[in-house]
Amino acid sequence: MTTTPTPPTSQTPQPPTAGTPTPDERSAPGYADRTALFEVLTGGWIAQCCYALTKLGVPDLLADGPRPVTGIAAATDSDPRALRRVLNVLAAAGLFRDHGHDSFGLTPATRLLCTRTNRSSAVAAVLFGEEVYQSFGQILHTLRTGRPAFEQVHGAPFYSYLEDHPDTGAAFSAAMGTASVPTALAACDLTGLGTLVDVGGGDGGLLARVLARHPAARGVLVELPEAVEQARVKLTAAGLAERAEFAAGSFFDPLPKGADVYTLTRVLHNWDDEQALAILRRVREAIPEGGRLLVFERLEEEPGEPAPPASERAAQAVFQGRLIDLLMLVTLDGHDRTEAEYRALLTAAGFEVSAVRAAPLRSARAESLIEAVPCPLP
Repeated sequence: MTTTPTPPTSQTPQPPTAGTPTPDERSAPGYADRTALFEVLTGGWIAQCCYALTKLGVPDLLADGPRPVTGIAAATDSDPRALRRVLNVLAAAGLFRDHGHDSFGLTPATRLLCTRTNRSSAVAAVLFGEEVYQSFGQILHTLRTGRPAFEQVHGAPFYSYLEDHPDTGAAFSAAMGTASVPTALAACDLTGLGTLVDVGGGDGGLLARVLARHPAARGVLVELPEAVEQARVKLTAAGLAERAEFAAGSFFDPLPKGADVYTLTRVLHNWDDEQALAILRRVREAIPEGGRLLVFERLEEEPGEPAPPASERAAQAVFQGRLIDLLMLVTLDGHDRTEAEYRALLTAAGFEVSAVRAAPLRSARAESLIEAVPCPLP
């Protein structure tokens, strides 16, 4: 039986035609809109205040409780009046607590800026407030050229700059060390693991997790010298250093051969396709037949892919992931990729994708797992 569609009426909402402004887009801005935009436009001011206080060591001074402004100023060689005005703003923003009597203390958020806090954000706050802040100041250069503003500002690509500035390089390694181990690691079957090579494994967090769970396994960490020393300290403290080797070097160089499993965690997205392919080819040279490569990366949606229904938490996670992609846009040649783009890179490097396990939550730190095996060499 055929029915005739009911013509749309004023009571039947119709989806907007592509390119047609929605009612919200056409409506005049109100007071709430102006307030929201003002908060966005001045957000950099708040961030720089947090940077400056962290650089001065104010959060550490307040770690054990509130202190008067005069005492904070004396301990940090700061001007009391200027310090008070900055703290007043941050207290109004909910980032510090005004205890009265010219005394201020931390909130849970700014306790993350204390160096002794677990997975502290103090080093990241300084990096963001210095090299990264300067790069975003030249984002117009990136939009016009497609090239990272970091090179325009600092005169060298990001990683070359870190090599020439060891203190910043060490700070960057420390900041990356606060990143959590990918939750997708739990989905990996590492039963019977002999040796795992963690390529670009930072301070050894993932390797430590694997060795702790697999007492018969051994591990090799491939990283730059600054990160290797941090990893050595971490694995020694965990009682795992006797089962670990530390290979100071670049993942663009030949890698240790013959391991059962190789891992790349948050590595490939830092590089353009040519450099990412070079890294994967180094892994292919080293991996034996029967070995496995585990790639942990955040997967971009395919162009035109509709966004799934999202909770507020999931929407915030997506936003955070896109902010990290924006950070890479102004600092690095790399970018997040879709599953299809990673499959293409792996195929070109001589791998076959055997499994993809999506992250439970798309976010800056909720990576998916791409598992690949080497194709036979010609």
